[in-house]
Amino acid sequence: MPRAPLTSDRGGQKKSPITRRIALARALPVGISLAMALPPSAPPKIFDRARYAARRNRAAPTFANYDYLRQRVSSDLESRLSDTPRRFETGLELGAAGGELSRKLMASGKVARMLAADIAPAFTGMAKASGLEAETVDEEHLPFPEASFDVVLAPLTLHWVNDLPGALIQIRRILKPDGLFLGALFGTGTLAEMRDVLTEAETELTGGLAPRFSPLPGLRDMAGLMQRAGFALPVADRDTVEVTYGHPVVLLSDLKGMGERTCFVPGTSRPLSSRILARATQLYTERFPAPRGRVKASFEIVHVSGWAPGPGQPQPLKRGSAKVSLADAVKRAQENPDQ
Repeated sequence: MPRAPLTSDRGGQKKSPITRRIALARALPVGISLAMALPPSAPPKIFDRARYAARRNRAAPTFANYDYLRQRVSSDLESRLSDTPRRFETGLELGAAGGELSRKLMASGKVARMLAADIAPAFTGMAKASGLEAETVDEEHLPFPEASFDVVLAPLTLHWVNDLPGALIQIRRILKPDGLFLGALFGTGTLAEMRDVLTEAETELTGGLAPRFSPLPGLRDMAGLMQRAGFALPVADRDTVEVTYGHPVVLLSDLKGMGERTCFVPGTSRPLSSRILARATQLYTERFPAPRGRVKASFEIVHVSGWAPGPGQPQPLKRGSAKVSLADAVKRAQENPDQ
């Protein structure tokens, strides 16, 4: 949203944008920066959320044939939750697809009641048909009141939101005090092989590049975003998975079946030509072979966890309150290595 222009100076001559910014900065109280004073700009719209929902709708009928990565992630999230010595009353699964994880968590008794939420009505209908409570929800605009859930899980869905920091803040807001968030999303190392060959093929044949892959967060990015969103005791780790395929085109077909094809805002990319695809396929087969004539593809899955602030949680000590010097402790350890 454009900012309202500043008024002209007393002489009636309009100030240039740079002059106006300098004048505003000088007028600010000490300790307040210009960046802090100006309203935050909206995050860029990279993904078309309606297109993303449509692709998940189309993938829903045959999703079970392509959900091997999601099954792995769901199993990891289930294990991580089972390691928590708590039973949760109310839970929310974002990007729930047919709600398989929600059903498992209720069957195990770890969560008494789950709500399966997905942006695709086709998946929501499947979850309802299986007997789950389900709701069509866009992860960018969570419609739930503050402090609604004891636990929120998000398996392989948040890498498609335009405002990831905002989505994490919304998740923390809908958690009850001392509620738990567990999420997993694709990270920067995902499809490194395909990125490599498509970049080379398109540059070689056209002399330029069009956006082909979603910008994905790294491990440090997610650790920082969890802190920024206000989660207590945030943790981030990653799991690198290598999958083999009979041919690079089979990989592309599987991505379509997963509902993971790119869904950029219209006008920001261009169709992939058959010439570029053929050249990329040739490069892929040559550079990334796997046993028995197959090819390999890497997927980096970043796991995050954090707690909504609540009473009784461990808190870091205040700066300067330590009673033992770290330097002294290191020195003693060096002087007495056997102790």
